[in-house]
Amino acid sequence: MKLPLDFIGSMETYLGDEIGPFLAALDGEPVVSIRLNPFKTNPDTKLLVPTEPVPWSRWGYYLEERLPFTFDPLLHAGMYYVQEASSMFVEHVVRELLAEPVVCLDLCAAPGGKSLALLSALPDGSLLVANEVVRQRANVLAETVIKQGNPHVVVTNNSASDFGSLHHAFDLILVDAPCSGEGMFRKEEVAVAEWSHDNVMRCAERQKSILNDVWPALKPGGFLLYSTCTFNVIENERVVLELARSTAARFVQVETEAEWGIAPSFDERTPGYRFFPHRARGEGLSLFILQKPVDNGMIGEGGRRDNDNRFDRGRDATERNHKKRNNKGQFRFLKEQSAFVSFLRDPDAFHLLEWEGRVFALPVEHAEKMIDLAERLKVVTMGVEVGEEKRGSVIPSQALALSRELHPEAFPRFPLTYPQAIAYLRKEAAVLPAAPRGILLLTYEGEPIGFAKNVGNRANNLYPAAWRIRSSYPPEQVPRVIDYRS
Repeated sequence: MKLPLDFIGSMETYLGDEIGPFLAALDGEPVVSIRLNPFKTNPDTKLLVPTEPVPWSRWGYYLEERLPFTFDPLLHAGMYYVQEASSMFVEHVVRELLAEPVVCLDLCAAPGGKSLALLSALPDGSLLVANEVVRQRANVLAETVIKQGNPHVVVTNNSASDFGSLHHAFDLILVDAPCSGEGMFRKEEVAVAEWSHDNVMRCAERQKSILNDVWPALKPGGFLLYSTCTFNVIENERVVLELARSTAARFVQVETEAEWGIAPSFDERTPGYRFFPHRARGEGLSLFILQKPVDNGMIGEGGRRDNDNRFDRGRDATERNHKKRNNKGQFRFLKEQSAFVSFLRDPDAFHLLEWEGRVFALPVEHAEKMIDLAERLKVVTMGVEVGEEKRGSVIPSQALALSRELHPEAFPRFPLTYPQAIAYLRKEAAVLPAAPRGILLLTYEGEPIGFAKNVGNRANNLYPAAWRIRSSYPPEQVPRVIDYRS
């Protein structure tokens, strides 16, 4: 790998004698790791490939080699997720910080790995808002979250400034900021090709803007986690130092183990956590924890008050829009619920809501908050999308198939062989002569992967077209990663 000389020079300034091992690690093979889904597996789940646990995660495992995960139906069923090991550190941080339920925002969440880490660590009763500003990536984020099967999530497609007007809405905010991607050099050649000092500076300015925009949404006493997948201090220490000075935020530290190989911040004024590939087993990551002052009137070095009137004006405008949207009748609770309640394991735990022709099940404890967010933001999905009515028939959604809230006897189940499952996941037409007519819940190794409507001579494939397997090069051997039934 040919690295930019400016990059090497800047890293040598901070790493000193470690520059050799660091560059050698960047020239090596990326680490392969997966995260088991705690909502669909358990600590006794049997792994069918050689693994080692990721030390800072309860659900992460290193694999010896990269497998053809795309062709494992259990990946698509949400049993596990392929996630870079360093990014799983978010899970450890959240466990150290929180003991009570919170409302959490993952601001720059796509493709969704850190959202899954948050969901595995947030205290029971918490609500996660997973956001992505780019619509196409927001759809990918929604797919990731839906496969997790947890109903306590809202996926949105908004900018940081949209959240800034939600005054004191969140107890915890994760900003995994867009960056120059130095930590991904050995995984993504394009990151090397696009790197320049000018791009680093542009990224830093964008990161500062994002943090300034979203800061008003954090509650006093709440925590902001700032992370990047880059090494330089310009996008890390300098960014968080400027934020701390302007807001009077304080830095917070959590306990770690020395054998994890996590390096400290390059600046003692900004305590943080750095993952270098020659020290820790993972790709590059930098993470800092800041806590917002409880005293709203506290003024930082930059002279900015947390309750600056400009944020109040934004809040007032949002509330006016909220009332206008309410008048449009965009959301309505279902009066006639008989067609849908039988689909849920515990219907009393949910409110059923119709929104844009689709029916959603919202957890009772979060329903009001979810609706409030949906009326202020651009929601992609929330709770459990149950289905919709078309020409007098109820069509269940893919989210229902993958949700742990699905009643086990709501639909007839039909097991698929491996070739049938792959054909289904490619959204190919199927013939299921032995299956009953009507809506079927298709399974692979006992785990739901989606719905089909059997009409006798064929089965209409209801798998989302955007989720289909596009690769036409299946592996010679069936990939088998886990046996969750053990």
